[in-house]
Amino acid sequence: MKFPRLLLALSVGLFATAAQAALKPGDSAPDFTVQAATGGKDFSFSLAEQLKKGPVVVYFYPKSFTRGCTIEAHEFAENYDNFVAAGASLIGLSADTIEVQREFSTKECRDKFPVGADPSLSVIKAYDAKREKPSQSGDALADRISYVIGPDGKVLFALTDSNPTKHIEDTFAFIKQWREQHPR
Repeated sequence: MKFPRLLLALSVGLFATAAQAALKPGDSAPDFTVQAATGGKDFSFSLAEQLKKGPVVVYFYPKSFTRGCTIEAHEFAENYDNFVAAGASLIGLSADTIEVQREFSTKECRDKFPVGADPSLSVIKAYDAKREKPSQSGDALADRISYVIGPDGKVLFALTDSNPTKHIEDTFAFIKQWREQHPR
């Protein structure tokens, strides 16, 4: 009876790879302003203001200082200059407080890019990025979702994937392709 096992394995594989972000390309991206930190310094991050400069990568992650989120922050930091050279900016968002984000921005984001605090989950919910299953401690978390928002405020690209490095690879590949089609 190898066939049922094979069918089960294939269906699990399909469901595992078919995860999609709730907002789709072409949807209007909800505008937001959050308290954020870069290099340990607080400021107010406004999506509308950033979009005036070009596309913005908005990536949601579950919790600062956890293994996958630290890997993702390191990778975005390592590739930050590539995003800037392509005319894009980025921000990471989680349900962590600004006190936690201040430290995360320095240690794990290496002073390169902002991370926003959304402890009320208002932005996370607006972007359909709330994880269905809370953490073991019962805390609500963001799912690992990345969006590229175009200067017109529309979602250009969306990705839900548990692999943190895939978010950097895929969002940068999209930004690079978009920039080739939209020279400055």
